[in-house]
Amino acid sequence: MKRMLEKSWGAELVEGGTRFRLWAPAQKRPVLRSDGTDHSMNPAGDGWFEVTVEGLGAGASYAFALDSGQVLPDPASRAQVGDVHGPSRVIDPQAFDWSPWDGRDWEEAVILEVHIGTFTSEGTFRAAIEKLPHLAKTGITALEIMPVAQFAGNRGWGYDGVLLYAPHPAYGTPDDLKALIDAAHREGLMVLLDVVYNHFGPDGNYLSAYAPAFFDPDRQTPWGDAIAYERDPVRRFFIENALYWLEEFHLDGLRLDAVDHVLDACDPEILADIALHVRKRFPDAHLTTEDNRNITHLHARDESGRTPLYTGEWNDDFHNVAHVIATGETEGYYADFAEDHWPKFGRALAEGFIWQGEHSVYADAPRGAPSAHLPPTAFVDFLQNHDQTGNRAFGERLLTLSSPAMVRALMTIHLLSPHIPLLFMGEEWGETRPFAFFTDFEGDLARAVREGRRREFASFAAFEHDKERQSIPDPNAPGTFEASRIDWARAASDEGRDWLDFTSGLLALRQSRIVPHLKGATGHAGRVLLAEEGLVAVDWRLNGAILALRANLSETEANLPDAAGDCIYDSSRSVAPHRVSLWLEGVA
Repeated sequence: MKRMLEKSWGAELVEGGTRFRLWAPAQKRPVLRSDGTDHSMNPAGDGWFEVTVEGLGAGASYAFALDSGQVLPDPASRAQVGDVHGPSRVIDPQAFDWSPWDGRDWEEAVILEVHIGTFTSEGTFRAAIEKLPHLAKTGITALEIMPVAQFAGNRGWGYDGVLLYAPHPAYGTPDDLKALIDAAHREGLMVLLDVVYNHFGPDGNYLSAYAPAFFDPDRQTPWGDAIAYERDPVRRFFIENALYWLEEFHLDGLRLDAVDHVLDACDPEILADIALHVRKRFPDAHLTTEDNRNITHLHARDESGRTPLYTGEWNDDFHNVAHVIATGETEGYYADFAEDHWPKFGRALAEGFIWQGEHSVYADAPRGAPSAHLPPTAFVDFLQNHDQTGNRAFGERLLTLSSPAMVRALMTIHLLSPHIPLLFMGEEWGETRPFAFFTDFEGDLARAVREGRRREFASFAAFEHDKERQSIPDPNAPGTFEASRIDWARAASDEGRDWLDFTSGLLALRQSRIVPHLKGATGHAGRVLLAEEGLVAVDWRLNGAILALRANLSETEANLPDAAGDCIYDSSRSVAPHRVSLWLEGVA
């Protein structure tokens, strides 16, 4: 099976050659330069230029020469010859032959978030293929890959991408990424990709040279210039990017990063427009968002229970309250969860969001919207992820901050609730190596990133003085990256195998007893029976069953509300002193 998306931007193979298109309204007559030969580009209206070069095919290098003489890469390059500053390469997207794959239902999703560069010792797409059987055996059903759009340097999280159509070459070629996705499908794994549409990275973004109108001069994001999504060529750039990854890379879905900074005044707004285009072409795609506003209108279901726009939302509230319970930390945004954290934990489990319009202490403003009307599967829950681990000063994992008994109890609740669970790579075997923030910048930018990173923690008691802040790892040091690689040897150790048995046992139970009741589950499913110091009792009315959670996370015995039906899990023999049990009662 061959897959190709014809894009408005960039290089597209045509019969006998390659067509090149560039939106460059600030230019009079840009030139396509390939293999030492210049080809004048023809105006095509509304700031577009294009040219078709006969005899130029896959593998050819090319760049755009501007009126000033500056020679720059294609902003919609499928691949680069080298780094983000040099020429682009023509790619034949139909050269890869895909295996058959019909996808999996969202309700089956158990997601493992992975950073390709630190997932294996080699840090490549091809090396990751060797680990797929481990994921399938553990009970993971979806691989979620942190952003792979090419960024400056070799090392980075991927959220500073500048060439949003080009897989990062330190990880491999476009065909290497396709091979990873195809192999995952053969193992029965869905593959989701994290994409960043809210900003471009600080090094290698040349769009303002072609088209200053790509950006909104009246608005900024925390990471740089805001994007003018209301302009049609800009809008197409992002809509087609979403379609491109789903079509040419046969992905099962996308996770859109920090969409609270993806804003415009159009109707439909850009986020809805992206989803509508995706649904038209890929009706079963799984689209999720990260959004600290706790909004729900993007994730609403229609009258028949279908998903018109986005499938799910990353639920930071669940993580934050669980983290406070596990660690006792209350600085920064954890301040919103310092008081009444047990009732808040119950609410997160029953209704999804905790903050549903109430006044947030941390934000000093109302935050959120009512969320109980959404089905439980609209919420992607996690105890750890790249942000919540890597944005700590030293990138500590939860097991180094809390007791194994508490972590296991919370993990049981996490993996057996009717929300969609997400694990961070290595969490399945109790990984304790840190995951730090790392980059690969040079000169003044490297210095600014290092100093800015340390200033971020100045308001925390542990880093009040400059001496303590200097101990925070330098993001640009190669050792910071190397220390963040997960430890596959731990997975084979006695302790690691014990954690894996624990995790895989929970996930097998989830798939056999809980997942069959998730499809068709509707809103207002959860009900809190008890949520007070150390005690939580929540019932969910699912499709054909009531799932009951009874958890005592205190150090003493206590009575919990009775639960009806079959006891499908009781941790009393394996998780002490904390006890978690789940019950399933069939209902008409």
